[in-house]
Amino acid sequence: MQPLAGDEPTAIGPYRLLGRLGSGGMGRVYLGRSTGGRTVAVKIVHPHFALDEEFRARFRREVAAARRVGGAWTAPVLDADPDAPVPWVATAYAAGPSLTAAVTDGGPLPAHTVRALGAGLAEALAAVHELGLVHRDVKPSNVLLTLDGPLLIDFGIARATDGTASLTSSGVSIGSPGYMSPEQILGKGVTGAADVFSLGAVLAYAANGEPPFPGDSSAALLYKVVHEEPELGVLSGELREVAEACLTKEAERRPGPAEVARRLAPEGAAPLVAGGWLPGALVERVSRSAVEVLNLEVVEAAPSGPASGLASGPVEFGTPSVGGEFGPAPTLPPAGVPDLPTMPPAVVPEPRDALPPAAGKVSVSVAATAVPGENGRGRRVSCTVALSVAAALAVVTVGVGFLVKPFLGSDSGGSNSDVGAAAKSPSASASSASGGGAIPAAYLGTWQGSATALSGNLPIGTFRVTVEQAAVGKELGRLRQTDQLGGVCTDILTLRSVTAARLVASSKGAKGNHDGCDPGTNTVYLTPSHGDLVYTSDSSAEGNPVAVMSKTGD
Repeated sequence: MQPLAGDEPTAIGPYRLLGRLGSGGMGRVYLGRSTGGRTVAVKIVHPHFALDEEFRARFRREVAAARRVGGAWTAPVLDADPDAPVPWVATAYAAGPSLTAAVTDGGPLPAHTVRALGAGLAEALAAVHELGLVHRDVKPSNVLLTLDGPLLIDFGIARATDGTASLTSSGVSIGSPGYMSPEQILGKGVTGAADVFSLGAVLAYAANGEPPFPGDSSAALLYKVVHEEPELGVLSGELREVAEACLTKEAERRPGPAEVARRLAPEGAAPLVAGGWLPGALVERVSRSAVEVLNLEVVEAAPSGPASGLASGPVEFGTPSVGGEFGPAPTLPPAGVPDLPTMPPAVVPEPRDALPPAAGKVSVSVAATAVPGENGRGRRVSCTVALSVAAALAVVTVGVGFLVKPFLGSDSGGSNSDVGAAAKSPSASASSASGGGAIPAAYLGTWQGSATALSGNLPIGTFRVTVEQAAVGKELGRLRQTDQLGGVCTDILTLRSVTAARLVASSKGAKGNHDGCDPGTNTVYLTPSHGDLVYTSDSSAEGNPVAVMSKTGD
């Protein structure tokens, strides 16, 4: 477990967070504790996924499926809010390393441990399949080794097999290379047999310390799974026979999980576990971990009143003296932040306070308090963001650069066509002609500040840009956009024109950005204002963001 970075949330829903357990392609997992003292694992999805309606629909369905799963070898879902601004789910916490961590640190497991592991996981899968579900991502990192037996976790991408909707088109990989079944790789229909294939691969990994389909790239792994036989190493006897049967290429020829469980443990997995299933070194490690968690205290005392969280009430962040793993901590707008215009501004717009919320769309109230932190964690910022969305508009608070098209109508203000027309106006042409490509010194340097979208109604984190001298048509710098939970988008800025009153640049998403970043080319404007630099953009896909940035002195 890693300590919380200063800019990570310290509370989600009713749970105070104690540390970070891990992260993956879909989100991050934290160790949390309820007000009653129960320890849980809380998973939050990356904020950019929250704006993807297909992903949100899948997550909602996955949580409903996971609530149905129960049994001795699975971690039950205790709480969830799939409709929160940033969806999250809490499961029972079990002290013990993942199979990946155990094998990486201590090497392959002994045969009797592998047998108990396989029997427990097979019984878990049998229970899951009886509910009409498929886990779809059985792999070493989704298996925990506890004193009470193995646990199959993370049903975050399980789905009901009797559904007809395709819920896998959001760009999230369903499955893990090297442990995916051939039919998953080839895009064929996936049934419970895919989980059995993955189980066979997990058993081979546990016994050998290496996956049965080794490779240096995802492409090589996928090819081997489809076309080559597995490398089973030291597996022998019935364990080897079971693994070979599970890893059969043809799905219809694989045994069911109940049959696998009977072959490995005719009397059930429980007697194997009760007899002492983990090697001594792992028993010591798990016991020590359990004691540490029990003794773990929340770093800072909980605030008075109801516990804060992402679903409602304040989302709390610690503010570090330097940027943490999430990048710069979110900062609150100074008084009188200019509001977002629907057209590129020729002058600095009026303060937000002077304008009412956009009718029929989103209303937001922002309250903030800052108090000294303890234990060297610096200031703490508490932000309350309350959103109300009319009709079918989703309630979503998300980070920077993440597509906000679900909030926008086809005729929303600030469209690319409107801005394009403005850019072709005589005044814009004159600005371009007079720019000359030499950027005045007032623009140069590193600037950072908080940003909003949707006419100032949606806080979207922190913008940071370093403006360097450049000629027209050349890169002048890169804009780094960091949302409240650490999602980052980087835009490359190319100078188009500049005067003392305004700099105009083209902005395009950098290679390597995640799928939630806007990949298009947009026009951005940097306008000096009372010692600050005001950023505005014509990107309707991002809600026409605006940021007031101050010079950092870097």
